[in-house]
Amino acid sequence: MLLGLAVGDALGVPVEFKSRDILKKNPIKEMIGFGSHKVPAGTWSDDSSLSFCLAEALLDDFNVEELGKLFVRWYEDGYWTANGDVFDIGMTTHVAIIKMTTGIKAEMAGEINETSNGNGSLMRIAPLVFHVYSKSIHARYTIIKQVSSITHAHIRSVVSCFYYVEFCRQLLFGKSKSEAYLKMQEAIPSFLVNQGVPQNEIDQFDRLLKNDIAILKESEIKSSGYVVHTLEAAIWIFMTSDNFEECVLKAVNLGDDTDTTAAVTGALAGMYYGEKQIPLSWLNILSRRGDIESLGKSLNNVWMINKAAS
Repeated sequence: MLLGLAVGDALGVPVEFKSRDILKKNPIKEMIGFGSHKVPAGTWSDDSSLSFCLAEALLDDFNVEELGKLFVRWYEDGYWTANGDVFDIGMTTHVAIIKMTTGIKAEMAGEINETSNGNGSLMRIAPLVFHVYSKSIHARYTIIKQVSSITHAHIRSVVSCFYYVEFCRQLLFGKSKSEAYLKMQEAIPSFLVNQGVPQNEIDQFDRLLKNDIAILKESEIKSSGYVVHTLEAAIWIFMTSDNFEECVLKAVNLGDDTDTTAAVTGALAGMYYGEKQIPLSWLNILSRRGDIESLGKSLNNVWMINKAAS
């Protein structure tokens, strides 16, 4: 998962903000450097950095406040960056981290406005599946909500993260793509209603919860920085692809918020298809590959211990 996330992120970084039309004419096929952010090939962005901060926080007794401190370390000191440089940060995430630097607790730092529904919490939420895997659905929802709300506290961002982690969890149980997708449609809507989530907010996810998103055409899938667009794009790509490489390249070549779409998709694909499907030529130039692999092994060990104890 962590390697898939970072690889997708790094593939997307050089063409972030480029339109779909431009990438149709010159599609990304390999990992390149420079471009939008003028960084070397294999460089990943805040998507991966904050995901790795979360993964690290899960190695001990998990605490939202400690996770918030890691986010601040990333912002101020370049902690868990690819090359020591913070070169990309979303507005809502930036505001929340600045609040934490002034002493506001992480649980109170997130933005609650409807306009603050960028994909900044969805992009970093994937590792949380290993922490909530064996917990009750109510406990899973509560923890996911807490982690999203460090930066993105509006219910739409929370539900997006909840859907994504629940989908990942079904895949970890060994379910097929279609089985996982149908399980979401069976379980999520009624649970959200029971949690008091307003129906108009649940309706924002109709294309995932009521329909078959896989039958949509590419032109019907958006790849902006809006959290629902990113979630829909990642699930659509995953459902309509057959291997890791196809997944992440399709994500990047949708254009616009290329790094985040590919990071969210890459985490899914990496977990589902496994490291052996990630092209070695990409892994060989991925920044801090060894550190990512070490973090992944540590997280896996904690997950195995927790599974055995549950």
